[in-house]
Amino acid sequence: MTDTLTFAPFAPAHLEGALRLSQEAGWPHRMEDWRLVQRISRGVVVLDGPKVVGTALATPFGTVAMANMIIVDAAMRGRGLGRRLMDRMMAGVDVPEWRLVATEDGLPLYEKLGFAATGQILQHQGVIGTCAMPEDVVAAEPADLPAILTLDRQATGADRTGLLALLLAEGEIAVIRDTSGLAGFAALRDFGRGAVVGPVIARDAQQAQRLLSFFFARRAGGFLRVDTTAAAGLAPWLTAQGLAPVGGGIAMQRGGASATSPAAASPSATVFALAAQALG
Repeated sequence: MTDTLTFAPFAPAHLEGALRLSQEAGWPHRMEDWRLVQRISRGVVVLDGPKVVGTALATPFGTVAMANMIIVDAAMRGRGLGRRLMDRMMAGVDVPEWRLVATEDGLPLYEKLGFAATGQILQHQGVIGTCAMPEDVVAAEPADLPAILTLDRQATGADRTGLLALLLAEGEIAVIRDTSGLAGFAALRDFGRGAVVGPVIARDAQQAQRLLSFFFARRAGGFLRVDTTAAAGLAPWLTAQGLAPVGGGIAMQRGGASATSPAAASPSATVFALAAQALG
């Protein structure tokens, strides 16, 4: 029965219960990883008494929102809680376009909610080997943030000011400059078993590889994760660097410009790696 359950806005007090759910589901997230997403998101929990048995968050990025951290306790599945969580979460954020990265198990629910697949996300991870430091990549400075935001908007069509300011303040960002100014950037932050490199935004795959190599060289011998897109074409190169393919997800979208519309014409910058599957 679900009529004894209650729904509530996701609050910091629910983080411990959310972490338990993700650990039981086999996710690598630490409390710090949950807290980062919660800081820039809003969402819903379902409670069985005081116990958190389901979560769904939305991270607004201007006119776009990412649906993420959608989990239902294994003992509570099959009761429609996922749909009820999604409906409540999405009702709390008024945007014309929604995005998410789905698992195969979640795909039927999201399709019923009007989401359509737009691409494939490939997760690569492992212990990075020795990598040469590229000469044209440098650490970002606080003054670079406006140019980073501009490049990110060109690539994603979203306003991720809060996320990127947080990554610049609490993680690391590297940039490539050319005669026209900032040409690409990549971020690194601690995550799960080690660190994740992303987002990576660049004009071409060679720039993306140099940006990634900057962090690979600094983290030789460490455990790293990169979530790339199948369309980016980086998967063979990442595998050659020691980051094995370990699955991924399906990028999905509801609303906004379709992939074939004039509004979705090729941008001047491309997403070569995600900040996280939760954050795009």
